[in-house]
Amino acid sequence: MEHRTISLAEQVFERLENEILSGKFPRGTTLTEMNLVTELGVSRTPIREAIHRLEQEHIIETTTKGILILGVTKKDLRDIFEIRLRIEGLASAEAAKRITDEELAELRETVELQEFYVPKNDPEHVRGQDSRFHLLIYRFSGNTALSDALLPLHKKVMKYRLASVSNHSRASSSAAEHRKIYEAIARHDPAAAEARTVEHIRNAMEHILKETNE
Repeated sequence: MEHRTISLAEQVFERLENEILSGKFPRGTTLTEMNLVTELGVSRTPIREAIHRLEQEHIIETTTKGILILGVTKKDLRDIFEIRLRIEGLASAEAAKRITDEELAELRETVELQEFYVPKNDPEHVRGQDSRFHLLIYRFSGNTALSDALLPLHKKVMKYRLASVSNHSRASSSAAEHRKIYEAIARHDPAAAEARTVEHIRNAMEHILKETNE
């Protein structure tokens, strides 16, 4: 198993990114470096490095009053889904071409766990398996450039995916769509895997945009 050492600045970045994208800091909130020094218990240096990276991600903006949380707007969501519609199917198609039996078993387990948690109305676990399903496909595609492009887009819709899977009807539909994607990949059918993925992303986009007022 591959291990990597995570620097303090990386840890601070990942925590702040997660807290912003999960909605802990709503859009329009203003923070200061001192707020973050106190909350995170670290010096200003790793915080400044994290802030610089978060600005590059366009989810915060440094102003004269402090750090303004931009988060993800409805337009951002639409743009993100438009990109995913065009390239995420390609990741599934590539996975269908090269996936191994061991990788298929891992992907199947994720689908089965999602199907297990949906009837229990457990959105946190459903979202966890939903995320894992997509991230595994990115990895199993064997295409690093695709994975690098899709991963940040997937992370940016974190809060909205939780709201989506909290809707039992949509959670059930999403699990069924994942099952169809898995079955196409298991048949090593790239065209079907791509088509089922595009259909799934479009359905997710329509539901999330309909429910989002930001």
